[in-house]
Amino acid sequence: MKITRLETFRVPPRWLFLKIDTDAGISGWGEPILEGRAGTLEALVNELSEMLIGHDPRRINDAWQMLYRNGCYRGGPVLMSAISGIDQALWDITGKALGAPVHALLGGAQRDRVRSYIWIGGDRPRDLVVQARSAMEAGFTAVKMNICDELAVVDSHAEIDRIVTRLAELREAVGLQLDLAFDFHGRVHAPMARVLVRELEPLRPLFIEDAVAPGQLEALRELSRLTSIPLAVGERMHSRAEFKALFEARAAQVINPDPSHMGGITETIRIGAMAEAYDVALAPHCPLGPIALAASLQIDAVCHNAFIQEQSLGIHYNSDGDLLDTLAPESRFVCENGFLHIPDGPGLGIVIDEDVVREYAKKGHDWRAPVWRHRDGSIAEW
Repeated sequence: MKITRLETFRVPPRWLFLKIDTDAGISGWGEPILEGRAGTLEALVNELSEMLIGHDPRRINDAWQMLYRNGCYRGGPVLMSAISGIDQALWDITGKALGAPVHALLGGAQRDRVRSYIWIGGDRPRDLVVQARSAMEAGFTAVKMNICDELAVVDSHAEIDRIVTRLAELREAVGLQLDLAFDFHGRVHAPMARVLVRELEPLRPLFIEDAVAPGQLEALRELSRLTSIPLAVGERMHSRAEFKALFEARAAQVINPDPSHMGGITETIRIGAMAEAYDVALAPHCPLGPIALAASLQIDAVCHNAFIQEQSLGIHYNSDGDLLDTLAPESRFVCENGFLHIPDGPGLGIVIDEDVVREYAKKGHDWRAPVWRHRDGSIAEW
């Protein structure tokens, strides 16, 4: 079997799909997207296709290393996101060729379903109580939210009080029936993170995500010693070396690598196994499309330390399309009592409605992250 073609599709609201065709008539799908950089990833996938045409798609490890090590420069969010989507598609092809789900090729599933959470509140957290109650009515037992708008490197206690009051009102409204995960999203710098992790501890969050901006390993380690709240990090990390340093520093209790940014299924499973050796939990990052979620669920199936799965059903970015739109009805994700079932069909376990994908791609998108500024005019973290 040989690869014959790689084709990309910009699918609203902000996704990039990849289809890899073979001379055996089997095609695989991946999601090589970096949010806000669809055009960049399209161009890179096109460049990498020159190495992949004629390659046996079942030699996944060989393809991965070839794409990673070729050309001297390696790693980083762009290259690793491109490799991710290609890797997902190659696993999809291999599973389809063998008539088995990806998890069966990786030793078999350890679980049949995984707990899931959805987003509430939007970029700037609003209407948290209403949306949390809606999530509960839909059967979810956990939600995640951004905790703040722009926050200065050292901000006022009045602003801290506003944040804490908003989240405390949410906790009072839902009690302990709903687990709350708080995403600092890198908007909170170390001086204010030290204050907030202590102020939020009585609210008993499931975890705090990206408590400080990426690269602040020393600050994260200090925060980990200040609080009993599990700290999660990993969505903006792109190499095993970064995770190795994180584990050795004992700086986080949860990692959330993204299988569309980290090197696909192949690399995320490696990272998950490393985390297990340090008794660190795994919660794959996935505010993306259905292919990325299907890949994440295959990882959840085989990693013992996976405990919860992010997904983008109804997320605030999805105004021009939603998670299930491009899936054939018979392969849409099933969520019951807050748990997502692990797909057990061949490959990634989903069936893409290619006609719908092509129709959506005619519209396309040029999604960009918003530019935020502080009150003094300086750029703020989004």
